Amino acid sequence: MLSHLTAPQADPILSLSIAYRADPRAEKVDLGIGVYKNSQGQTPIMAAVKQAQQRQTEQQTSKAYVGLAGNEVFNQCMIDLIVKDTSAYSRVSAIQTPGASGALRMLGDLIKVAQPDTTVWISNPSYVNHRPVMEAAGLKVRYYQYFDPQTRQVDSQKMLQDLSCAGKNDVVLLHGCCHNPTGADISLSDWKAITELAHKNGFTPFVDIAYQGFGDGLEQDVAGVKFMADNVEEMLITASCSKNFGLYRERTGAAIVVGKNQQHTDNAKGKLMTLARSTYTMPPDHGADLVATVLTDADLTHTWKQELVVMQQRLVGLRTALCQELNTTHNMDQFDFIKSHKGMFTVLGFSSQQMLQLREDYGIYGVGDGRINIAGLQEKDIEYVANAIATLAR
Repeated sequence: MLSHLTAPQADPILSLSIAYRADPRAEKVDLGIGVYKNSQGQTPIMAAVKQAQQRQTEQQTSKAYVGLAGNEVFNQCMIDLIVKDTSAYSRVSAIQTPGASGALRMLGDLIKVAQPDTTVWISNPSYVNHRPVMEAAGLKVRYYQYFDPQTRQVDSQKMLQDLSCAGKNDVVLLHGCCHNPTGADISLSDWKAITELAHKNGFTPFVDIAYQGFGDGLEQDVAGVKFMADNVEEMLITASCSKNFGLYRERTGAAIVVGKNQQHTDNAKGKLMTLARSTYTMPPDHGADLVATVLTDADLTHTWKQELVVMQQRLVGLRTALCQELNTTHNMDQFDFIKSHKGMFTVLGFSSQQMLQLREDYGIYGVGDGRINIAGLQEKDIEYVANAIATLAR
């Protein structure tokens, strides 16, 4: 049986971490895998999470199964973070999933059951896992234009032009904030225009929000999502706690469904639990319980929000510092777009050959499509990275 299998292709991002660790050079910088690192180059456990974990250790009395829907307190907390104070709040349901990728797959499977001939539209470019997960669920995938490689910003005109072709059997997948891989986010006016197209053409919006709080702030980052939730009958949402709670290895996510009425969302939740039963059965409890503990305790919530602001502001500072170094030392303003991007990522506009050269000549590891993780920078790396970018850009 196994002899029929072909050799697997290396993951384009995870393989970079392996190569980075094997690189003996002292002056090397990992800007590949999408994790937040502090000024010491560590991915820390947040103080609020540490306190919640201590409380969990002292108070938890069982390791019994949590149920097909997972931690229901966590589910409600995720709903509150994203769609509270909207009309969707009275017609929404959620299940806990193994990370946001697990949520993507669960909602992909739900779409396949509910409307088998659906085409899912994803941005060009998009998160590397969007297409394979949707196709694994048996759905057709189509791209809409998103990023202008010349301006390094969202091409709103082409995006809306493409999405005007999406119809009633289609789902449009959007990044809630901090677009991966480009860092270029759609404006509130774009959210409103896409919402209007959803009304006019009948497609269903599907929002993947993995970086809430890393862009402009917790509330600001869901302004477009909330507008849409307030103004459409149906909507799908996936959410991740990997970044804003630092729970990468705990695989903590949620699949959220907004329906025309509560009966529709209850039916959807029931189907999601059936799909979960045949896939992973029960989601892991640890991370979800930590999030629920933080978000149901006023003091821990306050601590977490303060920490999140520090992380968000540090990302802004790293972007500004990198641009300033390119401006002042190398007299280059062609990378000033980096300051306008949001969250962890930026696409430099380098070719795959330039990215390879960046890695081989300087030990700076970024993805072949030109994506670098700003959150992987340390302040001490700014001068070195700016010099490498400037040299290759000339």
